[in-house]
Amino acid sequence: MRKLKGTIVSDKMMKTVVVRVDSLKLHPKYRKYYRVSEKYKAHDEKSEYKTGDVVMIQEMRPMSKDKRWRVVELVKRQVAEEAVESDEGSGINE
Repeated sequence: MRKLKGTIVSDKMMKTVVVRVDSLKLHPKYRKYYRVSEKYKAHDEKSEYKTGDVVMIQEMRPMSKDKRWRVVELVKRQVAEEAVESDEGSGINE
């Protein structure tokens, strides 16, 4: 089974997240690398992953028309920007 690492770009659906997987490809003529991204819909049973999280997804049997992947593990949690902003704001007021 294939495993890919990507970033969640949408978590608005129930039990489903959209994961963007970036990769580098070599141009055949110019021999330069360029970035290619692809989006996959992955199953998230407990809806525990949020936008910005880096996750590993694994191939599985088709669950719906578009969904053929499931989230296996969390690689890196997105830091909440609101918490960082509130910490900076409290230092300025003092």
